[in-house]
Amino acid sequence: MLDIKFVRQNPDLVKENIKKKFQDAKLPLVDEAIELDVKIRDVKQEGDTLRARRNAASGEIGKLMREKRVDEAMAIKQEVVEINEKLVSLEKDETELSARLKKIMMTIPNIIDPSVPIGKDDSENVEVKRYLEPRVPEFEVPYHLDIIEKVNGIDLDGARKVSGNGFYYLMGNIARLHSAVLSYARDFMINKGFTYCIPPYMIRSDVVTGVMSFAEMDAMMYKIEGEDLYLIGTSEHSMIGKFIDTLNDKAKLPYTLTSYSPCFRKEKGAHGIEERGIYRIHQFEKQEMIVVCEPEDSFDWFEKLYQYTVELFVSMEIPVRTLECCSGDLADLKVKSIDVEAWSPRQKKYFEVGSCSNLGDAQARRLGIRIKGENGNYFAHTLNNTVVAPPRMLIALLENHLQEDGSIKVPEVLRPYMGGLDYIR
Repeated sequence: MLDIKFVRQNPDLVKENIKKKFQDAKLPLVDEAIELDVKIRDVKQEGDTLRARRNAASGEIGKLMREKRVDEAMAIKQEVVEINEKLVSLEKDETELSARLKKIMMTIPNIIDPSVPIGKDDSENVEVKRYLEPRVPEFEVPYHLDIIEKVNGIDLDGARKVSGNGFYYLMGNIARLHSAVLSYARDFMINKGFTYCIPPYMIRSDVVTGVMSFAEMDAMMYKIEGEDLYLIGTSEHSMIGKFIDTLNDKAKLPYTLTSYSPCFRKEKGAHGIEERGIYRIHQFEKQEMIVVCEPEDSFDWFEKLYQYTVELFVSMEIPVRTLECCSGDLADLKVKSIDVEAWSPRQKKYFEVGSCSNLGDAQARRLGIRIKGENGNYFAHTLNNTVVAPPRMLIALLENHLQEDGSIKVPEVLRPYMGGLDYIR
């Protein structure tokens, strides 16, 4: 969420940013926000004037009563009554105007970084760099579900009976491999100096609206009926929410945390749920990393975070590339974002397995995450990045380590988490 003062002083810049994100329907919101801001300030000024008059009148009443000028005192008392009634009306107006302004301000997108490529959607994202040579084996690589079923690693039919489409039972060594990846990712980030955390899996609505846009909320979040609680779509939500309404000592920054959680998503929209396979599902597990830091440090952390994901995948011998998200593919709160994509030998192309985002002070402004400074308090910057998110990562591992006989080689770094197992047969 932008500062209304910034919008007031830079309306053309804010409108140009909206155009860069190809959201022209939001252009009128800028002028509407400025008009509401003027009205709110006028109401506040009128209220301040009336309160000052009320205070002066109170002193006059006392003086007149002491002088036995009762009729004059009663007339001023009536004026005070009318002032109080007017103040009640003004306070109601201010509350309504402020609510309308806040809703608009939470809809206007954040200012993207000048380095972000301009493009309408993810088809115009820009490749940055590749790591490890993509490999296409001489034998045909089956669909990931066929690979898993061959080693008795999944039960989709049972899950459909229990929960419907978009769910699965992972079984045997595939389930163990899934857990091994998460355990390795956890230890990998701890070794980078991050503090491990298991967060709440449900959050309140004020946290939801603090960490994401209304559009994302509608497309992703499951609401708990009858309660002010939502199931998290990623642990970033509850991890950033941990700092709501805090004033932080700059000497203790940055906060670097890595969190494990299950994630729950509606997956509404064009993609929909994948009925055969585990690429797009309602429930999965994820290791995440988040950083709360000084504003001037956020881009240094941005570079570090996505490189950690690259390093993790390379250590598991999975070729990846980094892809910079264009303006039209950035969620409204994001300043800059880079996706990490893994190589698919079957499709002979890369697919997304993680995303790193710098949100500037957008989440901090919404949630009240401030830093105590020598010359006044200011908002922190927040970042998040996927360490690893099975099952997508599991698909990349299976395809890249599939052997011609149908067995799956376990990457060396995962073997300690698999009891020394080197192949799944």
